[in-house]
Amino acid sequence: MQSDFPGASLIQIGAFDMRIDSSRFGQIEIVENDILRFPQGIIGMEDLSDWVLFADAENSALGWLQNVHQAEIALAVVSPRRFLRDYEARIARRQLSAIRLDQPQDAQLLVIAARDEESVTLNLKAPLVINLTQRLGCQVITRGDDELQHRLPRAILPLKKSA
Repeated sequence: MQSDFPGASLIQIGAFDMRIDSSRFGQIEIVENDILRFPQGIIGMEDLSDWVLFADAENSALGWLQNVHQAEIALAVVSPRRFLRDYEARIARRQLSAIRLDQPQDAQLLVIAARDEESVTLNLKAPLVINLTQRLGCQVITRGDDELQHRLPRAILPLKKSA
């Protein structure tokens, strides 16, 4: 099964540069090149710039963006086109200057997923853009009327503790 997360870390066998603690996944060993830097942070977490992206072990549509320094902070993320084939994020070029994105094909677009009592929601208004080559990311606000909480049908994307 192919993952939607080509830039995601896979737990590698061999020499590790560092270990990070995660309240969701336990201790994780990573190499320095696994770290994604978000120079401006993520909305509401502007002071947190270092993250690691993991593909979920049980659900190929789901990834986890784990903060390197805050064990309790992990965000569920998905590729929006897996669920909304026509989704196009309209983003002003100036919003991408911090991640030095020269070629659009070097980018991976993800959205944060959340679960409430009724369903799973996707934040289509503020996607994450990751420059896979530079290992830099940013969260942007799209132009247009994208939904902040787009509801998916129940049980399409179960959010469980796995990685």
